[in-house]
Amino acid sequence: MIRGKAYIMFAIMVIMIFAILTSSGQAQMGKFGYVDSDRVFAEYKDWTKAQEEFNTQYKAWDDEAKEMQIELEEMIGEFETQKLILSAEKKKEREAAIEAKRQSLDAFTREIFGPGGTAERKNNNLVKPLLDKINAAIEQVATEGNYDFIYTSSALAYAKKDYDITDKIIELLSEE
Repeated sequence: MIRGKAYIMFAIMVIMIFAILTSSGQAQMGKFGYVDSDRVFAEYKDWTKAQEEFNTQYKAWDDEAKEMQIELEEMIGEFETQKLILSAEKKKEREAAIEAKRQSLDAFTREIFGPGGTAERKNNNLVKPLLDKINAAIEQVATEGNYDFIYTSSALAYAKKDYDITDKIIELLSEE
Protein backbone atom coordinates (compact mmCIF):
# COMPACT_ATOMS: atom_id res chain seq x y z
CA MET A 1 0.00 0.00 0.00
CA ILE A 2 2.72 2.40 0.84
CA ARG A 3 4.61 1.70 -2.29
CA GLY A 4 1.58 2.44 -4.53
CA LYS A 5 1.12 5.92 -3.14
CA ALA A 6 4.79 6.68 -3.66
CA TYR A 7 4.60 5.63 -7.28
CA ILE A 8 1.62 7.93 -7.77
CA MET A 9 3.56 10.81 -6.22
CA PHE A 10 6.58 10.15 -8.45
CA ALA A 11 4.35 9.74 -11.51
CA ILE A 12 2.83 13.16 -10.85
CA MET A 13 6.31 14.64 -10.66
CA VAL A 14 7.25 13.05 -13.99
CA ILE A 15 4.06 14.32 -15.65
CA MET A 16 4.82 17.83 -14.42
CA ILE A 17 8.34 17.61 -15.84
CA PHE A 18 7.05 16.45 -19.21
CA ALA A 19 4.50 19.27 -19.17
CA ILE A 20 7.28 21.78 -18.58
CA LEU A 21 9.35 20.23 -21.36
CA THR A 22 6.52 20.30 -23.90
CA SER A 23 5.40 23.81 -22.97
CA SER A 24 8.89 25.22 -23.44
CA GLY A 25 9.85 23.56 -26.69
CA GLN A 26 12.69 25.95 -27.24
CA ALA A 27 14.37 25.13 -23.94
CA GLN A 28 17.79 23.56 -24.14
CA MET A 29 18.32 20.06 -22.83
CA GLY A 30 19.90 20.14 -19.42
CA LYS A 31 21.50 17.73 -17.03
CA PHE A 32 19.33 14.70 -16.25
CA GLY A 33 19.42 12.19 -13.42
CA TYR A 34 17.26 9.36 -12.25
CA VAL A 35 16.46 7.69 -8.97
CA ASP A 36 15.86 3.97 -8.61
CA SER A 37 12.78 4.33 -6.40
CA ASP A 38 12.63 0.59 -5.68
CA ARG A 39 16.14 0.77 -4.20
CA VAL A 40 15.29 3.87 -2.21
CA PHE A 41 12.25 2.13 -0.71
CA ALA A 42 14.25 -1.05 -0.05
CA GLU A 43 17.29 0.66 1.47
CA TYR A 44 15.75 3.64 3.28
CA LYS A 45 15.50 2.29 6.83
CA ASP A 46 12.74 4.66 7.91
CA TRP A 47 10.63 3.54 4.93
CA THR A 48 11.05 -0.15 5.74
CA LYS A 49 10.29 0.54 9.44
CA ALA A 50 7.13 2.42 8.47
CA GLN A 51 6.10 -0.40 6.16
CA GLU A 52 6.69 -2.97 8.91
CA GLU A 53 4.73 -0.87 11.41
CA PHE A 54 1.82 -0.50 9.00
CA ASN A 55 1.84 -4.21 8.11
CA THR A 56 1.84 -5.18 11.80
CA GLN A 57 -1.09 -2.88 12.55
CA TYR A 58 -2.94 -4.00 9.41
CA LYS A 59 -2.54 -7.66 10.43
CA ALA A 60 -3.95 -6.86 13.88
CA TRP A 61 -6.99 -5.19 12.31
CA ASP A 62 -7.38 -8.07 9.88
CA ASP A 63 -7.12 -10.63 12.70
CA GLU A 64 -9.77 -8.74 14.66
CA ALA A 65 -12.10 -8.69 11.66
CA LYS A 66 -11.54 -12.43 11.10
CA GLU A 67 -12.31 -13.15 14.76
CA MET A 68 -15.53 -11.14 14.50
CA GLN A 69 -16.43 -13.07 11.34
CA ILE A 70 -15.81 -16.42 13.10
CA GLU A 71 -17.98 -15.34 16.04
CA LEU A 72 -20.75 -14.37 13.63
CA GLU A 73 -20.52 -17.68 11.78
CA GLU A 74 -20.61 -19.57 15.09
CA MET A 75 -23.69 -17.64 16.18
CA ILE A 76 -25.40 -18.43 12.87
CA GLY A 77 -24.41 -22.11 13.08
CA GLU A 78 -25.66 -22.43 16.64
CA PHE A 79 -28.92 -20.72 15.72
CA GLU A 80 -29.42 -23.00 12.71
CA THR A 81 -29.00 -26.13 14.83
CA GLN A 82 -31.33 -24.89 17.58
CA LYS A 83 -33.98 -22.89 15.74
CA LEU A 84 -36.43 -25.79 15.56
CA ILE A 85 -36.55 -26.08 19.34
CA LEU A 86 -36.53 -22.36 20.14
CA SER A 87 -39.66 -20.40 20.95
CA ALA A 88 -40.69 -17.62 18.60
CA GLU A 89 -39.46 -15.07 21.15
CA LYS A 90 -36.04 -16.75 21.51
CA LYS A 91 -35.72 -16.98 17.69
CA LYS A 92 -36.30 -13.24 17.41
CA GLU A 93 -33.74 -12.58 20.16
CA ARG A 94 -31.11 -14.74 18.44
CA GLU A 95 -31.86 -13.25 15.01
CA ALA A 96 -31.53 -9.76 16.51
CA ALA A 97 -28.23 -10.73 18.15
CA ILE A 98 -26.96 -12.14 14.84
CA GLU A 99 -28.00 -8.99 12.99
CA ALA A 100 -26.32 -6.80 15.62
CA LYS A 101 -23.10 -8.84 15.28
CA ARG A 102 -23.29 -8.56 11.47
CA GLN A 103 -23.77 -4.79 11.67
CA SER A 104 -20.89 -4.52 14.13
CA LEU A 105 -18.61 -6.42 11.74
CA ASP A 106 -19.73 -4.28 8.80
CA ALA A 107 -19.15 -1.07 10.75
CA PHE A 108 -15.71 -2.26 11.87
CA THR A 109 -14.59 -3.16 8.34
CA ARG A 110 -15.88 0.15 6.95
CA GLU A 111 -14.21 2.13 9.74
CA ILE A 112 -10.86 0.38 9.36
CA PHE A 113 -10.59 -0.70 5.73
CA GLY A 114 -13.06 1.59 3.93
CA PRO A 115 -12.17 4.71 1.95
CA GLY A 116 -10.75 7.31 4.33
CA GLY A 117 -10.71 4.66 7.04
CA THR A 118 -8.25 4.14 9.85
CA ALA A 119 -5.89 2.00 7.74
CA GLU A 120 -5.69 4.61 5.00
CA ARG A 121 -5.12 7.44 7.50
CA LYS A 122 -2.43 5.43 9.32
CA ASN A 123 -0.68 4.73 6.01
CA ASN A 124 -0.81 8.40 5.03
CA ASN A 125 0.53 9.48 8.42
CA LEU A 126 3.47 7.10 8.04
CA VAL A 127 4.20 7.80 4.37
CA LYS A 128 3.78 11.56 3.95
CA PRO A 129 6.72 12.67 6.14
CA LEU A 130 8.96 10.07 4.49
CA LEU A 131 7.94 11.11 0.99
CA ASP A 132 8.60 14.71 1.99
CA LYS A 133 12.11 13.70 3.14
CA ILE A 134 12.74 11.74 -0.06
CA ASN A 135 11.58 14.63 -2.21
CA ALA A 136 13.70 17.07 -0.19
CA ALA A 137 16.74 14.78 -0.61
CA ILE A 138 16.10 14.58 -4.36
CA GLU A 139 15.79 18.35 -4.57
CA GLN A 140 18.99 18.85 -2.54
CA VAL A 141 20.98 16.41 -4.71
CA ALA A 142 19.53 17.99 -7.84
CA THR A 143 20.45 21.49 -6.69
CA GLU A 144 23.95 20.54 -5.52
CA GLY A 145 24.59 18.46 -8.64
CA ASN A 146 23.17 21.12 -10.96
CA TYR A 147 20.59 18.68 -12.41
CA ASP A 148 17.81 20.12 -14.48
CA PHE A 149 15.57 17.06 -14.36
CA ILE A 150 15.40 13.92 -12.24
CA TYR A 151 13.24 10.94 -13.11
CA THR A 152 12.30 7.86 -11.21
CA SER A 153 13.40 4.61 -12.77
CA SER A 154 9.82 3.33 -12.75
CA ALA A 155 8.79 6.10 -15.14
CA LEU A 156 11.78 5.82 -17.45
CA ALA A 157 12.32 3.44 -20.36
CA TYR A 158 16.10 3.89 -20.53
CA ALA A 159 18.71 5.44 -18.33
CA LYS A 160 22.44 5.59 -18.65
CA LYS A 161 23.99 4.39 -15.37
CA ASP A 162 26.15 7.55 -15.25
CA TYR A 163 23.03 9.49 -14.34
CA ASP A 164 21.96 7.24 -11.44
CA ILE A 165 21.99 9.39 -8.29
CA THR A 166 20.24 6.79 -6.12
CA ASP A 167 23.32 6.25 -3.95
CA LYS A 168 23.47 9.96 -3.17
CA ILE A 169 19.77 9.99 -2.21
CA ILE A 170 20.16 6.96 0.07
CA GLU A 171 23.31 8.39 1.60
CA LEU A 172 21.56 11.68 2.33
CA LEU A 173 18.57 9.89 3.86
CA SER A 174 20.85 7.69 5.96
CA GLU A 175 22.54 10.73 7.49
CA GLU A 176 19.33 11.79 9.25
